[in-house]
Amino acid sequence: MKTSRTPHFNGTGYSAYLTLYLKRERLMKKIDFKKKLKHLYKPSAKKVDIVEVPQFNYLMIDGEGDPNTSQRFQDAIDVLYPLSYTLKFMIKRGEIGIDYGMLPLEGLWWAEDMSSFSVENKNGWKWTLMIMQPELVTKEMVHKAIEQVRTKKNPASLPLVRFESFEEGKVAQIMHIGPFSEEGSTVAKVHSFIEESGSQRTGKHHEIYLSDIRRATPEKWKTIIRQPMS
Repeated sequence: MKTSRTPHFNGTGYSAYLTLYLKRERLMKKIDFKKKLKHLYKPSAKKVDIVEVPQFNYLMIDGEGDPNTSQRFQDAIDVLYPLSYTLKFMIKRGEIGIDYGMLPLEGLWWAEDMSSFSVENKNGWKWTLMIMQPELVTKEMVHKAIEQVRTKKNPASLPLVRFESFEEGKVAQIMHIGPFSEEGSTVAKVHSFIEESGSQRTGKHHEIYLSDIRRATPEKWKTIIRQPMS
């Protein structure tokens, strides 16, 4: 009589396996970078603060045009999230064995003539969408993650993604709570603060999107408004 060689768990075996798995999960170090970098990711919604933003590494994609109508804008999102999640689980399940909360989507926004940059005139916008990656992520890991995403989905903007460091330096920032369409007064508040401080705006308008807009109602959306300054 032939006996099956297919491996299986009996009640005791499965229980032991589950115990070991749960123990590993409990022992696994998990890092909350937003909490660790609280001064950068949890600004006041009432007053503008000045902070120093050091160099970090990001996955980035460039584009232009109105984000509400630009297909390239959506294509960029469809690349950055799968790549970031792939890297997260590559680190969690690999030799490093560290878990971390994925960092939020960020956007740099500008125009050829920054003096004419306005939240009302989106057609002339240029943008860089990006997601910060922890120091654990290496260029080699990014290359491997790109190949994995290419095999599974092969999104249109995958060839456009780049992995670069970015140092923003001295910035003024505040938390905007509400829909993107009502950011104008918050942005003006940041600009006025910089001018009243005797400084000048430098660099690009920067937004960090903390809310899942698919789930939260627009009046509860949280967006960090950040502006580099001299």
